[in-house]
Amino acid sequence: MKENIAILGSTGSIGSQALEVIKQHKDSLRAYALTAGSNTKLLSEQIKQFSPALVSVKNKNSAKILNQMFDGYELIYWGDFGNVLAATSEKVDRVVVATPGLPGIIPTIAAIEAKKKVALATKEVLVAAGNVVMDAAEKAKAQILPIDSEHSAIFQCLQNHCIEQVSKIYLTCSGGPFRGLNTEQLKSVTLQDALNHPNWKMGKKITVDSATLMNKGFEAIEAHWLFGLPMDQINIIIHPQSVIHSAVEFVDGSVIAQMGAPDMRLPIQYALLYPGRRIQNNFRKLSFADYPTLSFEEPDTETFRCLRLAIESAKSGGTYPAVLNVANDIAVEAFLNGMLPFYKIPEVVENVLAKHTPKYSPSLGDIFEADRAVRQFANLLTNLI
Repeated sequence: MKENIAILGSTGSIGSQALEVIKQHKDSLRAYALTAGSNTKLLSEQIKQFSPALVSVKNKNSAKILNQMFDGYELIYWGDFGNVLAATSEKVDRVVVATPGLPGIIPTIAAIEAKKKVALATKEVLVAAGNVVMDAAEKAKAQILPIDSEHSAIFQCLQNHCIEQVSKIYLTCSGGPFRGLNTEQLKSVTLQDALNHPNWKMGKKITVDSATLMNKGFEAIEAHWLFGLPMDQINIIIHPQSVIHSAVEFVDGSVIAQMGAPDMRLPIQYALLYPGRRIQNNFRKLSFADYPTLSFEEPDTETFRCLRLAIESAKSGGTYPAVLNVANDIAVEAFLNGMLPFYKIPEVVENVLAKHTPKYSPSLGDIFEADRAVRQFANLLTNLI
């Protein structure tokens, strides 16, 4: 019997690759619902190929365009309502959350409360609202399955082991395109340089976050919530080859690591088929001969201050991680638009965090209010720096 999958953010990098996985396993998986932003061109191609029962887009105008393209296709919705409808549909078994930013929080919680299996890719959901989301998951006894390659690796290493047996986890990090550069050298990097990730093909925002190492800081915060470990037990290690995706050290000193080719479709497939058996695919396989040397090094948190700021925010708790997230959003957007040099991104984030008065054990309302309050200040700051 096929599982019905809802993909929130189907036109993005993760969403598109999730559809590739579904195509590979069409005998067991069906793309039942697709939601997207305003990329109606790609979404229309996905509709033609996968014939979803339910479709939603960001706004009413995009919905109107789709309705004109698919005359008679009745189930086209828009906005938060459409995302929540897709996430909670009675016929949906599993929800892939790959919508960018805070808009992913509401449908994630809705899916959890509807007791769906949630395959989570959107980092901001746990970075900004980890306490709220995990509380909801605990109450509903709902399962959150990580899609990030690092968190999927940890999840796989922990199978048949309880978290009390864990001494620490190691989140591996490629180091991005600027590994080894110093602060002075970062002053001359261009947008094209920052978007040239050595190992992974991703969207622009996450690629820049990988270049600043903010992405790895976000992943550390996610790991804290997903696996219930304090930040002091979460270690980040630079591993340029990106074939060991993460590792778990147990209290007896044994280490279990998960390896594979750097291909996001592998953790996506694991999340979509879990807890079923592993199934063959035609994705790239790891060849040990291609990696005669695997290397590891400590991250440089003085040069790449975003990583340090993320870890400090997580340890401070409360609304600090939500503010970290929005400040970084605005700084990266300014960089992508040519309004802020790359090396100034951590300066914007640091200044915003320094001005923030936190709330602890925040409600969802507190988190959204912090986001709103910070946006105006951070936007102004990017124009001044």
